Amino acid sequence: MKYRDLQIQTQREFPSNMRTEGFGWLVRAGYITRENEILPLGAQAIEHLKSLANQPNFISLLSLPVIANQQETFFSIKTGPMEVIHCPSCGYTSRREIAQFKKIPFSAEEQLPIEKILTPDCHTIESLAKFLGIPEEKTAKALMFMRIADNKFVFVVVRGDMQLSEAKFKKLIGDFRLATSKEIVKAGAAAGYASPIGLKDALIVVDDLIPQSPNLVAGANEAGFHLKYTNYSRDYTAEIIADIVVASAGDPCPNCGSALVSLDAILLADKNDFQFENILSALAEIYRDDKGLTFPKGTAPFDVYLMTVPGKEMDTRAKAEEIHNTLQSTGISVLFDDRDERAGVKFNDADLIGCPIRVTVGEKNLKEEMVELKPRKEKVNTLVRIENLVEEIKK
Repeated sequence: MKYRDLQIQTQREFPSNMRTEGFGWLVRAGYITRENEILPLGAQAIEHLKSLANQPNFISLLSLPVIANQQETFFSIKTGPMEVIHCPSCGYTSRREIAQFKKIPFSAEEQLPIEKILTPDCHTIESLAKFLGIPEEKTAKALMFMRIADNKFVFVVVRGDMQLSEAKFKKLIGDFRLATSKEIVKAGAAAGYASPIGLKDALIVVDDLIPQSPNLVAGANEAGFHLKYTNYSRDYTAEIIADIVVASAGDPCPNCGSALVSLDAILLADKNDFQFENILSALAEIYRDDKGLTFPKGTAPFDVYLMTVPGKEMDTRAKAEEIHNTLQSTGISVLFDDRDERAGVKFNDADLIGCPIRVTVGEKNLKEEMVELKPRKEKVNTLVRIENLVEEIKK
C-alpha cells in the first residue's frame, strides 16, 4: 500500500492531551487523532488485527501482559475506565463490581442485650462510628430501595465498613431505584437512622457476612437514636442472604487468601468479541521506544516499510516499485513511502510508524543490485542482494 494512499500525517511532537505514552505515539505516528479518532493507518492496523483474530491463540500471539478470567481479558493501564480486582499470587481476576473475596468474620462473642442510645447528628456511618468511638465494621449500614418490577420496598443491610455492589444486588432482585422519603416512612424506617427491625411489608436482603457479625450498631428507626448490640436472627431475619458487597484492594483472595490489588484497565476481549481499538492501544503501550512504535512481526499493520533515496543517475523510485510489487506478490505486506521527501524525514517516520523492517532503496547500493535492510529495533543496517530480499525478510 502507498503512503500517500493512506494520507498519513505524522507529528513531530506529542499532543498536549497525552494520556499515556502509547497514546502519544499513536497520535504522532498517524494512527489516531488527539481526540482518539481512528485515522486510515489506524483502520489498516485494526483490519490486520481482525484478520488474525480467528486464530484460537490470538491474544497470546500478541505477547501482551494481560490479566484474565474465563470470560474476559484485560490490559492494565492507568487511564483505563474499568476497575479490576486481581490476585498477583494465583491470578484471580474480576471486574470489581462482581469480584468476590474471602470474608473474615469477627471472632465469636456473646450476644449482648439490645440497647437504645441517643446519637444526635449521626446521619452517616462515619459520624456514628466517631461519636461512639467504635470501628465502622461494628456498625450495620442500611440502604433502601424500591424494586421496579413489583414496587416492593427493599431494605438492605451490609457491614458499615463495606459498600453495596449494585451489580450483584441487581442480579439478585432485578432493576431497582432509590426509595423516596415517603416510601421509607411508610415502611416504618427513618432515613439516617434506619434498621430492619420492626419494618412493615419489606423485603429484607443482607450481605452474607451480617449473620456472622454480632453486636452491631444499627438505626432505631427513630431520628436521633441508634440501637447497640443488634444481632441477626435474634432481632431480625432476611428473605435473602447473599454476597452483595464490593471487593477492595487488600481484601483476601477468594481462592488463595493473598491480598487482592485493584487495577485500572481496558477490556481486550470477552467471550463474544474482541475490542480491537483497545488491543491497538495496548500494543502501543508495550511496544515503543524513544523513537516511536516497535510493533513486533505479525502485529504491525505492515511487515515492511519501503522507502527510496533519490539518485542522480538511477531511477530509484522505479526500482522500489518493482520491489514493492515483488514483496506484495509473495505475501509480504508493504507500506511504500512514495513521497517526495528528504531521506531523514522518511527515516524518522519509519521509526514512528513501527513496522518490523525498513527497506531502503538507494542509488549507491542499487548499482551493486543491493538494498539496505534494517530491523526496527536494531541499530545495524544490513545490505541484502535484491534477489535474496524476500528470503531475508521472511526469516
